[in-house]
Amino acid sequence: MVIRYRIVLTALLCSAALLACIHVANGQNTPKKTGVVAPGAELKKLATGFTWAEGPVEDREGNLFFTDNRNNLLYKMPPDGAAEVFLKEAHRANGLYLDRDGKIIACTGAPGQIASIDSKGGITVIADSFEGKPFNAPNDLWLDPKGGIYFTDPFWGRENGRDRVMYLSPDRTKLIAAAGDMVKPNGIIGTPDGKLVYVSDWNEKKTYVYTVNKDGSLSGKRLFAPEGDDGLAIDTEGNVYLTGDAVTVYNPAGEKIDTIAVPETAANVCFGGKDKQTLFITARTSVYSIRTRIKGL
Repeated sequence: MVIRYRIVLTALLCSAALLACIHVANGQNTPKKTGVVAPGAELKKLATGFTWAEGPVEDREGNLFFTDNRNNLLYKMPPDGAAEVFLKEAHRANGLYLDRDGKIIACTGAPGQIASIDSKGGITVIADSFEGKPFNAPNDLWLDPKGGIYFTDPFWGRENGRDRVMYLSPDRTKLIAAAGDMVKPNGIIGTPDGKLVYVSDWNEKKTYVYTVNKDGSLSGKRLFAPEGDDGLAIDTEGNVYLTGDAVTVYNPAGEKIDTIAVPETAANVCFGGKDKQTLFITARTSVYSIRTRIKGL
């Protein structure tokens, strides 16, 4: 009886071990992916009444700037205050980014330029052409750790044009076509170490990642996420935030870890707030925010 008991017990233990291996192979014992939204946080509508809210960026004083692209306006919204028109002639500004001097660097579409906007609304053109030809309509931008400017310059005409990602050197003396292998490059963001750049494709509804070369050019294009068509953001854990029908979040390995539902099509995102744990979302007619458990970059 003792021998028979041992045989049965051994068989049961082997079966349990086999089942455990099967569970692991099927991914049932792998760690759960952690979301980015703070516990209990809910989406808040901060302002509304716009035609196409875009390009959010927060300055050093905590003021949120964003564009109403189709109305050609640039808005300023103080912390806990109402949004007010900051610039009435914004040159159809779209994506915005803050430089080291606290000025807003803007992509404008009419005319197509990269421009600097100071605290009084003064506009200074940084670049407006490449190889003697005017830009198409710069859409979104990211400043790398050295101060260089990456920006997308899609061609919105009916025929194929010069759709590209551009790079302007930190001293503003050298402008190159960093990448020209996308259909309609749109949103763009990079890692804090300046080694990778993510770019969304408006036409393909996909997001790609590139490796940054020493001269600022981009190479090694590879698919990062099978979605995304507009603005991007990144947090301190390296998670990338994509906009579209919702805000979807992918970890550095390209795995979706969260989806933030938004009542309208999300156009762009940025982090802000005193602790950089507020995600601002511009979405067609409104601006929203939600608290995150992670700090943004």
